Amino acid sequence: MTNIIEINQVSKQFNNRMILKDVSFTIKEGTINGLLGPNGAGKTTIIRLLNGVIEATTGLMKVMDFDPQLHGDEIRKRVGIVTESASLYHDMTAWDNLVFFSKIYGKYDTKRITHLLEQFDMLGFKDQLVGSFSTGMKKRISLAKALLHNPKLLFLDEPTNGLDPEGINEVIHYLRKVNQEEGVTILICSHVLHQLETICDSYLFLNKGRIVEKGAKKELEEKYLKEIRLLVETGLKPINSQSYKGYTFSRIGSNQLEFILPSKNEITPLLANILSETWVHNCEITNRSLEALYFNIRGE
Repeated sequence: MTNIIEINQVSKQFNNRMILKDVSFTIKEGTINGLLGPNGAGKTTIIRLLNGVIEATTGLMKVMDFDPQLHGDEIRKRVGIVTESASLYHDMTAWDNLVFFSKIYGKYDTKRITHLLEQFDMLGFKDQLVGSFSTGMKKRISLAKALLHNPKLLFLDEPTNGLDPEGINEVIHYLRKVNQEEGVTILICSHVLHQLETICDSYLFLNKGRIVEKGAKKELEEKYLKEIRLLVETGLKPINSQSYKGYTFSRIGSNQLEFILPSKNEITPLLANILSETWVHNCEITNRSLEALYFNIRGE
């Protein structure tokens, strides 16, 4: 896979305040990537730099082989952007919004508009005013708007803000669909880590303007997961209140024990021992979530 985004030693300063410092990363074509970090970490600044809206203080960038500082217009023709606000006209219908923006992009095509409305399950609502839509419905129309001109790259800035759990799951579902069916590369900025755990191929962790870690979840687990915490729902009643077959544990509930293991390789023999004595209904590694890894990375 070729790199669709390359950033090398990029810094950005506003009014003598360093917003980004020596940021470097690459993004492969056709992948979904999470740019994660707390509010104020510099995520939106990176998106604005990559689109050529603002200029870097130092460093080099390439987006689809274009330099954002020299060819921002060319980049913006080829990318889609969904910001935290829906950026739609509430007194116009969904159809009229998409027609309006497609003409601005110079890509007016009723077949494409119909296809996108079908993709996002909104064709039945095309003649309703956007102002009457729920937040989730507006978000779907915003995604359709961003894809009108068949972009190769999609930037999403906090796309799940303001959505309920069902709306969040819908957005994640549609993003995966767009990536798989249209091959669109996606960069998602978010401070809510657990929402992106099932969708991203790779992650970039940004903190105080610096990339503190990057990689696929499996790579991050191998690097930072020094012990395994395994929660087991079982009928086991160990004689020793703190260890079982040499494994340290703590009791979480009447039928739940959390074991501390040195590696994943110890899970199978532990469960085999327990099953030789009693039942096991469920087991789960509790410290491998994206959020847990993030706090490991930050040393918290």
